[in-house]
Amino acid sequence: MGNLIDLLGAADQAPLAEDLAAVPVETLRGLGEEVCAVRRSLLEEAESAGADGAVTGAARQALHSAVVAVRGLAANAGSSRVGLMNLERLEMVPAGIERGELVATIPLAPLEETAVVHKEWSVQKKEFTSIVTDELETFSETGVTDNTELAQSTSSEQQHSNQFNVTGTVSGGIPVISGSASSGYTAQDSSSQSATDSRKHATTLTQKASARAKQEHKVTISTTTVTGSSQTSTRKLRNPSDVDPMRIDYFSLMRKWRVRLYRYGLRETYDIVVPEPGAALRRAYVELERLRAQLKPFAFDVPHNDVTDAIRKEDPDPPKTDPPTEKQSHYLVLADRYGAQGLPRPPAPLPPQPYAVDSGALPNGRASTRVTMKIPDGYEIVRVTIAGRMTSFSDTGFTGSDGFGSDGADSDGAVALAGALGQFTIVGTDIPFTSFGEKVFDPGTVLHKDTGGDFLAGATGSPVVVLVWDRVSTQTLVLTAEVRPTKAAYEQWRDEVWNGLFTAAQTRYYDQQQDIAGRIAALEERLGSVDTLTLRREENDEVMRAVLRYLLGNRFPTMPKDVVDTFREAKVDITHGTSFDSDALKPDSTVWSTVRRYENLVRFVNQAIEWENVVSFLYSYFWDIPESWAFIRDIQHPDANRQAFLRAGSARVVLTVRKGWETRWVNFVERGIVDDPAEPSPPALYWTIAQEIAAYDDRNYPGIPPANPGRTAVRIQDAVISKSNSVVGPSQTPVALRVESSEGFVAGAQVVIDSARELSNSQELTTVTRILSPTQIEVARLAKAHNGATTPFPVLQPAEKGELMAEWNEYTPTSGTDIAVTSNLSTIN
Repeated sequence: MGNLIDLLGAADQAPLAEDLAAVPVETLRGLGEEVCAVRRSLLEEAESAGADGAVTGAARQALHSAVVAVRGLAANAGSSRVGLMNLERLEMVPAGIERGELVATIPLAPLEETAVVHKEWSVQKKEFTSIVTDELETFSETGVTDNTELAQSTSSEQQHSNQFNVTGTVSGGIPVISGSASSGYTAQDSSSQSATDSRKHATTLTQKASARAKQEHKVTISTTTVTGSSQTSTRKLRNPSDVDPMRIDYFSLMRKWRVRLYRYGLRETYDIVVPEPGAALRRAYVELERLRAQLKPFAFDVPHNDVTDAIRKEDPDPPKTDPPTEKQSHYLVLADRYGAQGLPRPPAPLPPQPYAVDSGALPNGRASTRVTMKIPDGYEIVRVTIAGRMTSFSDTGFTGSDGFGSDGADSDGAVALAGALGQFTIVGTDIPFTSFGEKVFDPGTVLHKDTGGDFLAGATGSPVVVLVWDRVSTQTLVLTAEVRPTKAAYEQWRDEVWNGLFTAAQTRYYDQQQDIAGRIAALEERLGSVDTLTLRREENDEVMRAVLRYLLGNRFPTMPKDVVDTFREAKVDITHGTSFDSDALKPDSTVWSTVRRYENLVRFVNQAIEWENVVSFLYSYFWDIPESWAFIRDIQHPDANRQAFLRAGSARVVLTVRKGWETRWVNFVERGIVDDPAEPSPPALYWTIAQEIAAYDDRNYPGIPPANPGRTAVRIQDAVISKSNSVVGPSQTPVALRVESSEGFVAGAQVVIDSARELSNSQELTTVTRILSPTQIEVARLAKAHNGATTPFPVLQPAEKGELMAEWNEYTPTSGTDIAVTSNLSTIN
């Protein structure tokens, strides 16, 4: 135990399996139990100290991991995974032609004659198809406009009449002369004012609906050419006997096959169960499901009142620039989100609109002036201000019938005016019509209605302002209208922006849907158009990867991390598998030495197991995670075997160990030692079993009686013989040999090099590692020297032998026909 603790403490990283190979299982289990005890005490201390949930959760997870690891070690060490499997092969050899089923029979009475027509024909059919496809895509847009108009008209009329009459009569006379004098004076002043205020509120809402239609017209032109030949022959059949009837029988001819079942080898097996064998192949179906989930009806969830030119805090900040960019209005944020362009800007505020009062030459009396304001379309008046000054006439006046003098007091209808004071007002405002000598309006003086509120507030179009003067001499007045966009104009802008956003979102949606549909079709085509051989190859690769992941863990170095880091530092393409071919990568000897460390591991894994003979059994979907059952059950594939592979929740994999690698494999799976056939110390649990299986394959199978004891050494594979003119010497590394032809040689098979000569025995047995070319093979190693320069030496791959377990006949139909005259029907099966 102390040595083990020292080993773990000295390691700067997780120890390799070969470092722990010499440690007994019981010692490892004891160490695991101690680790569990320590972690359990740490958890109890954290809980008693009242630590927070993160600390206690981490301690509980650490304890759980240790317990699972110890129980996994006990389960793996206690269960047997090593077994054996017989390799069998079927051999079918043609064994002749035999009469088969009775097809037809023609009976003939004595001296009867009949004609039989025999017709033979052959037809060749050739079809040429031309497909012409016309596509027409149309886009239609329908607009519906709803107009709502509110018209309001106000008419105001003011009439003022002033009349002044003076009449005097004088009469007198003397007795001689009498006379009468009469004089009269009439003054009449009439003033009339009429004003009309008309307001119109119009709201226009336009709704647009668009539709895209695609029409496809396909014309298929097929030309079929049938060429053939036929031969007709008529045969006359006659019964020559005048006493006995006869019968003409027609039989089909059957090909006979001799079928033999050979058991030609025994292999050590390693039995495991791996979860989710098709996990990597399911990723394409995950992508397919994700794309299909995006095919849904169009929905535009932006409310109408969400379109505003205000700046919202929840909107994302613009990218940081120098100088900083200010946040956009909310409708521009929506435009960026949906890709809308050319949206109208909101109605902008206008500067105040000044209107100078042009009253002309004012009379020394009462007069009125009209000022027409021109308010731009889509705007309304907020308030009206007045600025300027005015003065009254300064010459003397006279009393008036209105009863007001210079002080404005009633004087029984006749008050003498101290001076000619003026009066001024604006119709509809609260400006009092009082006397003044000089009147000044400060800039920004707001006009108010006589009934309350701002004067002309909300007015649009061309409102008229009526100013009334009385005895005003001079004036310099300016009326200023402060305007703002109307609510109807703002709503119209909001409608246009919303429609623009809707159209942009809909266009983007249809483009995305079309792109998604194309990607789905391409993905389905890629998944369904793979040939059967490629499907099986992919499944075998996934089984191999699952086995390695199960045996060696997720940290199995299929590529060393140091090499991957070197690729990343060189900034080469590591995504598409072209890293080693990159010009930017120039790995030094250190990197290549790291790669070579794993050469033996890669070579061993691929050679020690006969991956072509691996047997796998697929288990149902419910052996997977329950949350994934619904998805796994719905996976569809045109190939039934691939569909079953994709739906498998787990798989039992029986690995067949290649002949001669039995002890090496046991050392690898039990001790982590690569390519070492030596007996371990201390002895491994299954090492002796592997030795027995290897020896068991080299002798007959006890207790299994063959079907034909006399033919237990039947050749089921012919020997391959060639010659080599190479000059090679002893070598512990693979050696390339030139041969006349490499056809028939198999990698992994044993070959006999050279022959037993009289002077020196140069013959030896080795193994073929690779087929280099049609005229070159590679063998594992050579213990002796061979010189084929003068006399080529033979290279022999012995024939493979097996034990005949069963033998039977099979029949297949042919196109031949046999004729018999009055055949014995009792002999026809």
